[in-house]
Formats: sequence, C-alpha cells, structure tokens
Amino acid sequence: MADLPRVFKVRQHFQAVECNDVAAEVEAQLTKLDLAKKIKPGDTVAISAGSRGIANINIAIRGIVQHVQALAGVPFVVPAMGSHGGGTAEGQRAIVEGYGMTEEFLGCPIKATMETHIVCQAAEGFPVHFDKNAWEADHVVVCNRIKPHTNFAGDIESGLMKMMLIGLGKHNGAKIYHRAINDYSFGQIVRSVAKEVLDKCGVVAGLALVENQFDHTALVDAVAPENFESREKELLILAKKYMPSIPFDEVQFLAIDEMGKDISGSGMDTNVIGRKYNDHSATGDETPRVKYIAMRGLTPATHGNATGLGMSEFCRSRVAREVDQKITRINCITGGHITAAMSPLDYETDAEIFDVITQSVGLTEPQDIRFVWIRNTLDVAEFVCSESYLEQVQQREDLQQISDLQPLPFDEDGNLPDFVTDVLND
Repeated sequence: MADLPRVFKVRQHFQAVECNDVAAEVEAQLTKLDLAKKIKPGDTVAISAGSRGIANINIAIRGIVQHVQALAGVPFVVPAMGSHGGGTAEGQRAIVEGYGMTEEFLGCPIKATMETHIVCQAAEGFPVHFDKNAWEADHVVVCNRIKPHTNFAGDIESGLMKMMLIGLGKHNGAKIYHRAINDYSFGQIVRSVAKEVLDKCGVVAGLALVENQFDHTALVDAVAPENFESREKELLILAKKYMPSIPFDEVQFLAIDEMGKDISGSGMDTNVIGRKYNDHSATGDETPRVKYIAMRGLTPATHGNATGLGMSEFCRSRVAREVDQKITRINCITGGHITAAMSPLDYETDAEIFDVITQSVGLTEPQDIRFVWIRNTLDVAEFVCSESYLEQVQQREDLQQISDLQPLPFDEDGNLPDFVTDVLND
C-alpha cells in the first residue's frame, strides 16, 4: 500500500453561534407566547418528538412538558416520525427513548400509535392523516429542527411545517403525502396539509431549533401557529448559513464512518455530500463534487435503517450485514426515494475498497487521489484528507493543519480505525 496517498488531519474554523442554556431558553421562548390564554387547567397537550438525532432534543421536549405542567395542563409525548421504527408503535417508542426521552426523564407519558384520524380531504383530493392520540388531545405543540431538506428545495424545507404532515401524519399520511409530492411539489403539499392541520388539529405552538456547524443548538424559537410559515422561512436562511460543509470543490473518494436516521433523513445529508438531486453525482453548482463514496458503518441509533445507503458506491461488508432490509425498504418506499435502499458494492476491508478506487479514478496516480475522510455528515469540524489538499489547506485561513503527513493508518487486516476522530491526533 506504499503508493496510496499520505494523509493529514484538518480543523475547520467556524464562526459559530451557540445557545448555552437550552432549558432556560425553551422556558423563556414559550413564556413569550402566553399559552395560559389557550391551555386551561386539565387540558391535554400532545407534544411531537421526531426520529432525528437533534442536539438537546430531550432537554427541549422536557422543557415543553414542564411549561405545560406549570400551566396545569396534562402533557404527553407522541412519536412523530412517519414510517420510521419499522412503521410500528413499538419501534417508534424505542427511537424516542433512545434519544433519552424516557417517561421518567420527561415526567409525562409517551403515547405511541400508528393509528391516524382522517381530518379532511386536502384541496388536491387526498386524505389528511393525523396521529390519533394527538388528534384526541385538546392541544398540540410541534417541535422540530429547522434545516435544509435532503431531497427538496424551496423557502420551506425541513421543520415545523414538515413535522405536521410527515411526522404527525404517521405511516398512513407519509405514504400519501409523498405520492402527492410526486404529482405536485413539496412546497404545494406541505402548505396544503399544514393549512388543514393548523385549522383543525389544535396546534397551539411550535418550538423550532436551529443547529450550528458543530451540531450544537444555536437557536431556540417558540412560534405562534399563525407565524409558522413566515418564521420558518427566516430560520431556514439561518440554518443554511450554519450548515457544516466539506470545504473542497472536488473529492474523488469520500469515506464516511457512519450514517443513520439520527444523522439525517437520508442517512447522510445530501446538502453536505453534494448529491441532493442525483444519488451518484453533483448537479449544477452543487459542491463538493464527489466521485465515489464508501460507507463504513451504521449508527446504533438507526436500528438497521440504512436509508440513503444507495447513494454510496461502496461500503464495508459489515454495513451490508447490519442493514435491516425490511425497515429500510419501508422507509425508502414511503419517502418516494426507492434508490436510497439499493445496495452498493461491499468489501470486507477498507484496503480492498481503496484498491478498487485506484482503478476507477481515471489517470490520477494512487498517491495523488483527492481523498477525504469524515465521521458523519453532521461532524465535519475535523476530518482527514490526502496530501493533494495540503497546499490549499495551508493557504486558507478557515482551515488548520493539525497533524503531520502520515501513511493511511491501516491495521494488519487492511482496515482503518472505526472513527476518523480516533486517529492522527495533534
């Protein structure tokens, strides 16, 4: 392996905004809505909890619970995650609890069901579904992270509006909404369904979270229902500004340590890997332009859901063995992204993947391959890259070389360490 590229570790310098006390900020934000005017003593309040690995999500949800309890309301949490968890109530409860949102921690019940109530017919002619337990509650509080969507582009992408249809619509709603999106557009369907939900389902507030480049909470904002659309547009602009990125335009080989639904709805964020519109190449002015991706592992929290694996060309064979084909296919079919469930070429070792890559990148000599190695698409503050980027890194003020050039750290079996964060430390 002497002809493979030498590598070094890089740290990105971000101008990051951070919320230092999430619990206090949740309380302050909810207080400004004066919910006592709507939530009366004894009123039941359903609070949505999604399937993403959102920073401090357990703290935020508990903060909502405690605020409702202080108003003498009766809160409970509902898993709001479309078809995730294998499309079962038990699977969805396990995901919520896996993020630390146990009944003991939250101080309230978790009510998980896949049953939905049909609220009405949308203007486009399909039924609007809503979580049965949330429908039966006196009020609903919607909580979600605002961020760019991995498949759809517009002034509304992933956030409170999407949570009201895909999350709280459960599997029944997610299936029909994704079909409708294929005939119309994401923007039209999200607005159409959200209008009906806001009119008819007792939504009393939203709690929006925005994260910074380090996957930490940057901003917490409580939003009145009538302001969901206008405020979400503003917060999406901020979220895009705070998105982490791979700081190079061209990458021939991207190795990613882990993927999962806790990382992104598509397993790996298409906004970070430059594949929002095409599974296997950048389009238009997307960057980075990545030729080949190799996936090295699944997160424990994804429970075998490998949605998005089909966007990688290669993977370690251990990944293929960890995939729960049933729940992965359910999720991808429901989401209308069938190719995301397809299987890449798998190899037992990283060395074997490198061998195929060197044969497949054209006339580039093996030692000159433009190689980047990240932990996951949320964590790119530090990463490893090949010597071909050295001059560029040294010339940029936002990038810092934090290790010497070294050979790729293969073990005797031909594998790299499980996590890039464990190697080449300064």
